[in-house]
Amino acid sequence: MFSQDEDDNQRVALGLVFGILLLVVASVIGIGIYKSRPVTKAPPAVVSVSVPVAVAVVDPEAASIKVENGVVTFYFASGKADLAPGANEALAEVVKAIAAGKQASISGYHDATGDAALNAELSKQRAIAVRDAIKALGAAEEKLELSKPEQTQAGGSNAEARRVEVTVH
Repeated sequence: MFSQDEDDNQRVALGLVFGILLLVVASVIGIGIYKSRPVTKAPPAVVSVSVPVAVAVVDPEAASIKVENGVVTFYFASGKADLAPGANEALAEVVKAIAAGKQASISGYHDATGDAALNAELSKQRAIAVRDAIKALGAAEEKLELSKPEQTQAGGSNAEARRVEVTVH
């Protein structure tokens, strides 16, 4: 005959063995169900292609480009004359119009902060950078006119003032 302590120890050991067996069986079944479920793939990405009519200025302190109503406007970072990425694409229609016999005017503006003479020189450098980009795309230099705008500083934000506009006529 077993004593009460031995009987309790056997029950605990037997309960532990059944608990472990139950855990193993549940794990095997759970893993089997998980692996047997159908794999769903993400739907294919929808790609749409459109020609942008206007590109908005996203960061007022970064270089950007906007094409609107036939005017290509380059916005420049403060103190810089570097063209924004996408300049060639934005100027494609200008180059086509020049090839068809039109002229292009390039006007540089600057903001009111800092030294006026330095701002005027930077405005000129920006306009020359745009002119050089148009020439690099194949436009004849005699079809390009650098013009000083009537108003050297624009109203509104400084980013709006730090711009070069290209118009075709």
